[in-house]
Amino acid sequence: MKRDNVMLRLAALAKPIAPWLLLGGVLDVLAVIAAVLAPELLGDLTQTLYDFWEGGCVGSIRQTVTSGLILLAVVYGANSLFSYWNMLVMNRTVTRFFTSGIRIKISEKIKLLPVSYVDQTPVGDVIQRMTEDVSILGNSVHNIFNVLVKGFFQILLICVAMFREDWRLAGALVLLTPASIWLSTRIAGRSEKNYDSMFRTAGQLTELVEETFTNYATTKAYNLEAYAAEKHAAVNEQLTDATIKARFLDSAVQPVIRLSNSIAYILINLIGGYLAVERGVSVGTVVTVVLFSRQLASPLEQLSYSFSQMSRVRSAARRVFAILDMEEEKRPREDLATQTRGEVVFTNVDFSYDPRQPLIRDLNMQVAPGRKVAIVGPTGAGKTTIVNLLMRFYDVRNGTITLDGQDTADFRREDVRSRFAMVLQDTWLFRGTIRENVAYGKPEATQEEIEEACKKAYCDHFIRTMPQGYDTVIGEDTTNLSGGQRQLLTIAQALLADKPLLILDEATSNVDTRTELLIQEAMDKLMEGRTCFIIAHRLSTIVNADWILVLDHGAIVEQGTHQELLNRQGFYHKLYTSQYAG
Repeated sequence: MKRDNVMLRLAALAKPIAPWLLLGGVLDVLAVIAAVLAPELLGDLTQTLYDFWEGGCVGSIRQTVTSGLILLAVVYGANSLFSYWNMLVMNRTVTRFFTSGIRIKISEKIKLLPVSYVDQTPVGDVIQRMTEDVSILGNSVHNIFNVLVKGFFQILLICVAMFREDWRLAGALVLLTPASIWLSTRIAGRSEKNYDSMFRTAGQLTELVEETFTNYATTKAYNLEAYAAEKHAAVNEQLTDATIKARFLDSAVQPVIRLSNSIAYILINLIGGYLAVERGVSVGTVVTVVLFSRQLASPLEQLSYSFSQMSRVRSAARRVFAILDMEEEKRPREDLATQTRGEVVFTNVDFSYDPRQPLIRDLNMQVAPGRKVAIVGPTGAGKTTIVNLLMRFYDVRNGTITLDGQDTADFRREDVRSRFAMVLQDTWLFRGTIRENVAYGKPEATQEEIEEACKKAYCDHFIRTMPQGYDTVIGEDTTNLSGGQRQLLTIAQALLADKPLLILDEATSNVDTRTELLIQEAMDKLMEGRTCFIIAHRLSTIVNADWILVLDHGAIVEQGTHQELLNRQGFYHKLYTSQYAG
């Protein structure tokens, strides 16, 4: 993405806050006008005092000086007030709405991206882009806009005011000004690639921290603290190196600019002294221009620093726009039929995560409404992939999947998913009460409905033994729940959601034998009239399934009931006896 395009797109994102930016710009202009008036008033006051001491002042010097000081105080007060109001507008309104707006755009964008993006992208990197990178963009709109509007207008007014005082002094100062801008742009151009490296490494660090704390128990269990610390140290060292390189050039801007402006200030004083002594320029004029030269230094430093900061902004913006520019999933507008019977048909389905490695090939199966279908097979056979295709986490490459005779590819993904409830082998609970977690799929559920679902899932009893019962706060990192209890809560979620189709992906993989039997008994009762897909490695959990599909290398190699498949002495028989040979 070209540099200009990045900044133009950033400006386009700021359109919703344009009225507030305009208000901030008006306040900036008023503050500048007040700031520019001050040196002229101070110069006039200095000339008055000079004339008095030279004996050329007529009238009361006290009254003249007092009125001049009062006016000067009003001007400085107005400058402070307008600057303060500008800060409020930009800080409390512009930055907040701008950054939150971009984060909402990213969040909405991620909803529209294929699940493959989430599968393949480190969580830490996405977090880094949504937090740190977006904050940099928000600060840039605040700081750069303020500096550009205020700085350019201030320079313009100061130049006009100086030329009104004395064109020779003003001309000398203006000739010295381009050096600052030139130096800052040269330095900024060299720092951009270092910022790219810094942001990329910062994303890696966030990813590593998130990964380490998510798997904290595993790290402790295997005594891998030293290994984890070494990984952190290596990435931290890379980040430190990239940051030093980027910040060094950044930090060099203002000292260099100050040096350049200080040299210009010294030269203007010397030239002013010469003109006052040799050319008859008044002392008040020299003082006024000298004060203007100091005032001119501030916006020049700010402008120069802003130019150097644009490298940082462009690097952050590219990372944010990389997400916003990703190709979205196709979004059909049609709706599925309101009533769902639950008939699912796979017809000549081909699918692979990597085109070079085929997984599902020419898969055909028909599941009648209300049937309890188990899908078994060795690791890598494609069992979980079928779930991904049913839920449209991924789309088939060839063939069709129909729900009640309707091709799911023709309908919105959220509409298809609304027909399914899921219980996965990896339990997920968010930070909140047990009541809120169970009602996750049905937020409007009553307490009675929540308790009924928990009773059917055999988790009501242990919930009531907890300190606050259904109001006990739990989360992903909860340690006072066993794996089986966590799985039972996710099953209660699915039961409460009461969808016409249910997917159990290794739902009993983390429970003990007694809990497994309880779940099995509950599911036999509750799946009447609903279509159920059970993905299982432990074949004891699916012996009562209405139909069993045996997969191997993405193809159905056998199908039938448990007893029928055992009697055939085929692939299923080998799988089953390998687990229960003893």
